[in-house]
Amino acid sequence: MPVPSPAIRVASVPSGHVYVRHLSPVEDGGVVHRLPDPPVPGAPAGQWWPSPLLEASWVDAHAAEFDLYHLHFGFDDRTPAQLRELVAALRRARRPLVLTVHDLRNPHHPDPAPHAAALDVLVPAADAVVTLTPGAAARITERWGRTPEVVAHPHVVPLELLAGTRERGPGFVVGLHAKSKRANSDPVPVARALAAAVAALPGAHLRVDAHDDAGGRAVAAALPDLDVRVHPPFSDEELWEYLRGLDVSVLPYRFGTHSGWLEACHDLGTTVLAPSCGFYAEQAPCLSYGMDEDGFDAESLHAAVRRAYHERPVWQARRVDRLRQRREVADAHEAVYRAALRGVRQEVGV
Repeated sequence: MPVPSPAIRVASVPSGHVYVRHLSPVEDGGVVHRLPDPPVPGAPAGQWWPSPLLEASWVDAHAAEFDLYHLHFGFDDRTPAQLRELVAALRRARRPLVLTVHDLRNPHHPDPAPHAAALDVLVPAADAVVTLTPGAAARITERWGRTPEVVAHPHVVPLELLAGTRERGPGFVVGLHAKSKRANSDPVPVARALAAAVAALPGAHLRVDAHDDAGGRAVAAALPDLDVRVHPPFSDEELWEYLRGLDVSVLPYRFGTHSGWLEACHDLGTTVLAPSCGFYAEQAPCLSYGMDEDGFDAESLHAAVRRAYHERPVWQARRVDRLRQRREVADAHEAVYRAALRGVRQEVGV
């Protein structure tokens, strides 16, 4: 009988996010055991708060509880000095650092400098680097001389909801969700261009959604003549239903790297119109239009809407493919972890 592989205890930042949860295989959970996200004293219920795992003092106190540290995101407020302290604590504990570069440009920061400074600490220090697309990997190699492992983004929507094939209705609904208007989002000019494009297509309709907060209400106020729906953030179930009700979902981003929203649309068969910035088109089949920090090409958006309207593409992930991918993603991460652990042990002569 084959000898079971030893378990790997991972301190993951974060652990409960849907992306991280779906790094484990479905059928048996695998040999990788990720520590649960610890409660954050004083954090408002349901609100994101920086993880205690980002503190060097946490590493010093809990090093015996994990074998490897995997940083994904959530370090927005960390200074380079604090990140260097975190790296030093991991070195003292002889625990390897694995970094997944989800964002080369932080979508929440109007100024790219803080995130760039953080990556300037983390990427060179990491024992292994992972990213989601070949384009992002090439950019990392160009900037830091590291060769990342490219591992695809797993499904976002629960697998049991991927059983059927998307059926197209008689209408044509284009959706733009401004959410809370993150720094990288510029929904108003995109919505104006979409309204003009949709007006020329019989039976087509534009729906704009925004969160009921200051950012979302500002979007609604700027678009008084459009169908703008302001409401609290969707629950997961409400989000899946919303996306099923769209033929097209438009991402109004001037900068960014990858998108979980795009993956959810791919799960449900909703066509995505993605901007030319970042590496969205490398994640999953989608239509593209010209938009980045240098400008917005409304005509390319019109052309993408017309193509979606006339061709009605259904680029829907099949459950069997996402299930296979889930196993591949889990195996790839286990291999990265084992290689990082071997490297640290060789350094210390174990």
